[in-house]
Amino acid sequence: MKQILQDLESGELIHAEVPSPSVRAGHVLIQSRCSLISAGTERMLTDFAKAGYIEKARQQPDKVKQVLDKVRTDGLAPTVEAVRSKLAQPLPMGYCNVGKVLAVDEGVTTLKPGDRVASNGNHAEVVCVPQNLCAKIPDDVTDEQATFTVLGSIALQGIRLLQPTLGESIAVFGLGLIGLLAVQQLKANGCRVIGFDFNSDRVKLAAQFGAETVDLSTGADPVRAAELFTDGHGIDGVLITASTKSDELIHQAAEMSRQRGRIILTGVIGLKLRRDDFYKKELTFQVSCSYGPGRYDPSYEEQGKDYPAAYVRWTEQRNLSAVLEMLKTGAICVGDLISGRHDFDKAPEAYAALSDSTKIGLILEYADANDPESLTATTVKTKHAPNGSRQAGSACFGIIGAGQFTQLKILPGLAKAGARLKCIASAGGVSSAIAARKTPVENLTTDASSILSDSEIDTVVVSTRHNSHARYVIEALKVDKNVFVEKPLCMTTEELQQIEIEHAASRERTGREPLLMVGYNRRFSPHAQKAKAMLRSRQAPMAATFLCNAGEIPADHWVHDPEVGGGRLIGEVCHFIDFMHFLTGSAITRISTAVQRPTTGPNLEDTLAVQMEFADGSVGSVCYFANGTKSFPKERCEIFFDGQIIQIDNFKKSHGFGGPKLSNGWMSGMDKGHNDQFEKLVQAIKTGSEAPISFEETVHVMKATLAAIESMHSGAMITV
Repeated sequence: MKQILQDLESGELIHAEVPSPSVRAGHVLIQSRCSLISAGTERMLTDFAKAGYIEKARQQPDKVKQVLDKVRTDGLAPTVEAVRSKLAQPLPMGYCNVGKVLAVDEGVTTLKPGDRVASNGNHAEVVCVPQNLCAKIPDDVTDEQATFTVLGSIALQGIRLLQPTLGESIAVFGLGLIGLLAVQQLKANGCRVIGFDFNSDRVKLAAQFGAETVDLSTGADPVRAAELFTDGHGIDGVLITASTKSDELIHQAAEMSRQRGRIILTGVIGLKLRRDDFYKKELTFQVSCSYGPGRYDPSYEEQGKDYPAAYVRWTEQRNLSAVLEMLKTGAICVGDLISGRHDFDKAPEAYAALSDSTKIGLILEYADANDPESLTATTVKTKHAPNGSRQAGSACFGIIGAGQFTQLKILPGLAKAGARLKCIASAGGVSSAIAARKTPVENLTTDASSILSDSEIDTVVVSTRHNSHARYVIEALKVDKNVFVEKPLCMTTEELQQIEIEHAASRERTGREPLLMVGYNRRFSPHAQKAKAMLRSRQAPMAATFLCNAGEIPADHWVHDPEVGGGRLIGEVCHFIDFMHFLTGSAITRISTAVQRPTTGPNLEDTLAVQMEFADGSVGSVCYFANGTKSFPKERCEIFFDGQIIQIDNFKKSHGFGGPKLSNGWMSGMDKGHNDQFEKLVQAIKTGSEAPISFEETVHVMKATLAAIESMHSGAMITV
């Protein structure tokens, strides 16, 4: 199927060929019939994409600061690589979709195949949307009318926050699609409405919908106009739907407001507020969040957990339904808001039309598929696909998971090492298509099981969310494939035991040791390899510390979810536990974890210290802190042995102190071992040699990590 993506680096609008998404838990699979291009939002995105690097930086000063901090800590080259990778992530365009339901997850009971629905799906021939972001379209509402549902919900949520009452005077700044829909909703609510815009055509439309209007292009004073409109009493509420960098608009909104007036922002404007504007009148100002309660709440959107109507009357889904009802009754009319219609296959022409300021609402029309099976194909070939099949056993990889780390490190590392990248799977298909634009992958799929069943693929890479790692590892071992899995290997003792059972069963069936490796790349860094070589000749136990200035991750991030991510100890600290094990070359015998317990706010268990004792008498500690600043280097390791010290700074510089073989500054240049890791992995697969990290070591580190978690919860020192 085809989907529209916006390349943020080049400004190119891409009609990408991507695999059709599979229906996921709590989701609805929809075949698109038409979708609406939002002139305001999508024009802003295309303008940003076409801007040069300097202009992009000017528009995102916060991101510039992050870049400068990264340059100071990691150096210029890694920072440039990270920035280019970020800009090379094309954005899926569109969020106003209408289509026919093709399939629903078994947990979805409110919709069925064949239903017409409005959703926030992208501009794509097939979309997969959470059930709470879909609403069934009444029979009396056309597909074209229904494409305005999402924008109408944005306007409606702003109005709900404004809380207008019958007869109140409301000002609407910005008469784009959202502003014009808001005007109609406010009129239906019995309000007197005055609208402001610099576009004369949009001002005329607002007047048709019953608003008093002011054309700001004529130089009219909006504050004076509002004063006349209210006989000097002041505006009861101001809804700002405009987009401008100027701070003057918020000042004008405050000036025209009455005492204790309300101002709601749904647009994007300059926000250097003047205290006196708000202090003297005790004004209320609030920013409206998209379509309503539930937006950006994973439990509502992704897991389908609705809010009780008695406590949250208007969720984003109920707002969608309310707009559809207004379209049905004629309270909202959208015919005059449609500026043109374009075939989906000619979408670039539609986007080019956005440069015309008279164009406001552009409809993309999707042709009925001549071959429905091709439209819903979950696997598509890329330009890198060979004409015929190739023999198995040649380090042929299938990758499950196409996130940014996969795109930035895993795929380039495997390609450089000479691996054949036959297929990459992602849930929605877009991220795998983006990945294949930068690295020669032969096939894209949304069906991970096709990778496991492909006889040519001898090695599976698992780079998904943590709660699926063990499942994919076990499934791959059951079909006798090698596995490279990003950390962690698994999340529970039971999962680890099952992995051990399947590993042994595969060895019994095939007569060979299946390669199973976790992505502990730090041990492959040249800094680490040099340190390891020096430590081999030590005469006594060593002591080492590893400091990780991890930085914060938002509390609602999936990593913190105990069921999905398991927390940062199992997802990230395991890496440094492995690194200590690698340096000592000795088994971890006992481990304990002390964790910071905040007195306020969420307890994320992400600022902690892990103490380890080793069989050879060595000791080590991992200090993993999330409460620092990114302006400080991320990682530092210090190793004390035989009167000598090795210091590794951020895997960028290494220093030695005290010994004849150590000279200060013996290595520089950031290298965290990713490429060397994949070089050794591919070589081991091609030659049938042992895994770069033995299965026994992998299991031991996982057991130590699970013991560290047990200690964190019990407060006891745990024997591994």
